Amino acid sequence: MPVWLVHVIEYSLVIIGAFFVALAFNVFLLPHDIASGGVAGISTITKSLFGWEPSIVQWALNIPLFISGVIILGKNFGLKSLVGTVVLPFFVFLTRDFPPATPDPLLGSIFGGMGVGLGLGIVFRGKASTGGIDLAAQILHKFTHLPLGVCVPIFDGMIVLTATFVFSVEEGLYALIGLFVTSRTIDFVQVGLNTSKNVLIITDYTEDIRRALLQDVDRGVTVLNGTGGYTEQERRIVMCVVAQNEFTKLTQLVKRIDPQAFVVAMNATEVLGEGFKNH
Repeated sequence: MPVWLVHVIEYSLVIIGAFFVALAFNVFLLPHDIASGGVAGISTITKSLFGWEPSIVQWALNIPLFISGVIILGKNFGLKSLVGTVVLPFFVFLTRDFPPATPDPLLGSIFGGMGVGLGLGIVFRGKASTGGIDLAAQILHKFTHLPLGVCVPIFDGMIVLTATFVFSVEEGLYALIGLFVTSRTIDFVQVGLNTSKNVLIITDYTEDIRRALLQDVDRGVTVLNGTGGYTEQERRIVMCVVAQNEFTKLTQLVKRIDPQAFVVAMNATEVLGEGFKNH
């Protein structure tokens, strides 16, 4: 694929994803005062307290945060992320007069979270971000050395807690629901439904199982070297990644060859390579 076409697709994903985020914000979250984290959550709170236009608040926070991120973190966040930072509030402004999609705040939190997660997942697929709290979390991480996975929930938690005091405990709980649904939807957009199984097999019949997996299951196999923690004897471990619908066939095959085999299966949500998804 030509490089220019790749860039066109990525920028298109950023713009489309930003539109979905803005639409979900205006038709599901804002009408019910659901501040489910992020700069959008802050703009929901300031809309209620001061009547400030959410799109203006988001511009006023996103752009300085982006500039601060470039200066403080010394990273090249890229033009696509700048586009996402600017375009998202623009779409929030364009869709501000759209009517609420539902009068039920619970449905608003669920479907608003899904819409925001869908949009952000598409933006991430375009190898960009919409700035905001993610940049603030990275700045906090730089100065405090707290794990980045802790910094993001700190900011989102503070926003949800503030919403609880400004609105009510009920609205705060709806915000938590929206935040959870958003994170799950982002995962779904990123990895899809193609969950596979990564299987480790510890057996005394390594060679027999290796051949059976190659021939009967038609999947690649990797043989690892290990040492028993109790016996301190060297053991060979068979590793094989299979699709969900092949897992039962694999376990039955292993049981037939070695009923005493020790089998560990783990979910593998993103498998790239021959027989699975292309790189």
